[in-house]
Amino acid sequence: MMWYGHPGGWGWGYAMMGGFGWVLMLLVVIVVVVLVAGLLRDVLVGMRGHHSTPMDPGSSARAILDERYARGEIDADEYKRRRADLDLR
Repeated sequence: MMWYGHPGGWGWGYAMMGGFGWVLMLLVVIVVVVLVAGLLRDVLVGMRGHHSTPMDPGSSARAILDERYARGEIDADEYKRRRADLDLR
């Protein structure tokens, strides 16, 4: 028979790690859980991204135009002209 700490045995077993083998095992479990959770999140976000409706490119251009007008970078005439140009697209 093989006994711990005897010649021909398995040695000290878990005590080889100073009695803190459970800490290492806990860290391994936490790392695995975090990796699995991250993978699931990436997969679920990726699935949601394919089913969403694409954003109208004109809407972001209008938002930028509105912001520029609100900041005073362009005057009312230029704002109206550019807004009309965006509405034609």
